[in-house]
Amino acid sequence: MKTLSKDIYQQYKQYPEKILQFGEGNFLRAFVDWQIEVLNKKTSFNGSVVIVQPRGSEKIHRLNKQNGLYTLYQQGVKDGKEVNEHNVINSISRGIDIFANYEDYIDLAGKEELRFIVSNTTEAGIAFDPSDRLEDRPQKSFPGKLSAFLYYRFKKFNGDTSKGCIIIPCELIEENGKRLKEIVLQYADLWEVESEFVDWIHQANTFCCSLVDRIVPGFPKNSIDEITKELGYMDQLVVVGEQYHLWVIQGPKWIKNELPVEGAGLNTFFVDDLTPYRTRKVKILNGAHTSMAAVSYLYGLNTVGETVNHEIVGTFIKELIEEEIIPTIAMSSEELTLYAAEVLDRFRNPYIHHYLMSIALNGVSKFKTRNLPSLLEYVDVKGKLPTKLVFTLSALIAFYKGKRGEEEINLEDHPVVLSVLKDRWENCDGTREGYSQLSFSVLGDEELWGTDLNLIAGLTDTVADYLERIEKNGMKAALDGLSTSLIK
Repeated sequence: MKTLSKDIYQQYKQYPEKILQFGEGNFLRAFVDWQIEVLNKKTSFNGSVVIVQPRGSEKIHRLNKQNGLYTLYQQGVKDGKEVNEHNVINSISRGIDIFANYEDYIDLAGKEELRFIVSNTTEAGIAFDPSDRLEDRPQKSFPGKLSAFLYYRFKKFNGDTSKGCIIIPCELIEENGKRLKEIVLQYADLWEVESEFVDWIHQANTFCCSLVDRIVPGFPKNSIDEITKELGYMDQLVVVGEQYHLWVIQGPKWIKNELPVEGAGLNTFFVDDLTPYRTRKVKILNGAHTSMAAVSYLYGLNTVGETVNHEIVGTFIKELIEEEIIPTIAMSSEELTLYAAEVLDRFRNPYIHHYLMSIALNGVSKFKTRNLPSLLEYVDVKGKLPTKLVFTLSALIAFYKGKRGEEEINLEDHPVVLSVLKDRWENCDGTREGYSQLSFSVLGDEELWGTDLNLIAGLTDTVADYLERIEKNGMKAALDGLSTSLIK
């Protein structure tokens, strides 16, 4: 059986390279790149995406082998009906292995038609690394790579202000576009480049904040044999996503003249302030995902669907949202309750198998961004600890021990995070005092959380209690009694 490529896809078409994308992962391919496919078919956009990978190159090579083509399955409720549909996405022109072919990256900066830059490097990706240098090939951080690219573009077009870019990061951090621009300017200062480049950044480039929402479980490893038989070709880059999607972009209205989303049937729009959309989505949908990942995985479950349909864990997550997250959001409680119900229904999508280990990637930074604000605001509002959120924090720390029973957990996070938590666990002797010391040292690490969490009254002892219960009795016993409606 042949592999998907332009040799067997008769509708293959090449478009001008208008978009640079940092990230080759499942989400961007099922979200941004799919929307570019829609724009190419329904509007006059006429553009393609060039992908640069933030780390390893394996997927870039697979992508190029398939000429940028891949199959997207969209599964879920559409117009009130359950729909399972698929189509080939032809919006990616190529991937650049930035570690092996850096010159191609520099050449791309000189393309006249390139206009947009998008990214999704996880919450941990938008960070300043002072060790990055302009002469590095490549820089270690995503903002370092972006800053170098923009500098090369500035130089190639001699500071022409018509050759700037529209930058739309998709990372789930507050004011992602503003923060990314700040870091680019930090690199301009660190690298001591000419002041005209700083002026060009301000005058020629537009950094938008954006909010993305689509559940993308990724590669359907459990059903790939059936899918391959259905498709009639092999595709190593099949990706599965739900039907629902939302992209809110905070930026000048004139951008939609260049990114013509209106009239294309997309749930993508431009706003003056995306704060209400972001707060609701990040706290409830993403917060629920992050809350359940460690708890449910250590309980013995593997997917989001299993979690929300489970009597014990599902009830725990539902109550966590209703009792401890919604009270921290300054919006109508009725509206938030309806949104939460919609989110849980999306989690129950029978077509989608969203693996908890996928959500667990970079779990510490995700908790810091998605869940810690709710925890802190609950304390401010209620004057007491949110029991369930604190338990999920404890479960996250337990998760980073790297064991589920006798099974090793393949932890994926920033090397500093992995090193810190590994060290703390290795120094825990399993006594009550040992768990107290573990709790105190982890919660007090400001590099992990951005603040000393030991300053929150009662948190250190409560986390130590939960850690001891989880370690000595297991997650099932530790979770017993925490769901209000299940307490006898």
